[in-house]
Amino acid sequence: MKRVIVGLSGASGAIYAANLLEHLTAVGCEINLIASSTGAAIFNQELGRNLNDFIASLNGQIIAHANNDLAALPASGSFMHAGMVIAPCSMRTLAAVAGGLSDSLLTRAADVCIKERRHLIMMTRETPLSLIHIENMRRVTLAGATIMPASPGYYHQPQTIKDLADFMSERVLMQLGIQAPDATAWKG
Repeated sequence: MKRVIVGLSGASGAIYAANLLEHLTAVGCEINLIASSTGAAIFNQELGRNLNDFIASLNGQIIAHANNDLAALPASGSFMHAGMVIAPCSMRTLAAVAGGLSDSLLTRAADVCIKERRHLIMMTRETPLSLIHIENMRRVTLAGATIMPASPGYYHQPQTIKDLADFMSERVLMQLGIQAPDATAWKG
């Protein structure tokens, strides 16, 4: 069983977090979830569901950590996992990680991924981008993170918003080396 950390920050795009949690649960991953308070509030606002109720409905192996618990396992480099995904990733969270600011469990876990050379995927969700955003993306990329903007493809002819979220979740799983059953792939 692969262990993955999922961070939910305060950016619009809660559908990406929900869809990713569904995909990771479906393939049997242990998920360590860290949600900021703003991320949980936006989840409720955009999806009309309480985050804790949603987690309970998945019947998966999801361990929720309080974002202010800097003594939780994901804060340590000795906590082994396949990688971390921040979906969606706010520009504030990106800036904190780019600046090495580990003032929450979410940003500390991301910082640990960088220092331990583990996968860190940041699904940024903002447009347009300022030069500051771009420079922060550059900084984390040079440090080893992967910037994966929430920009789904359309070559698979999506019919629903869920199809677009599925596309992004499948790409995240591929980055983590996790086989996504029925993944949409370019056929040439």
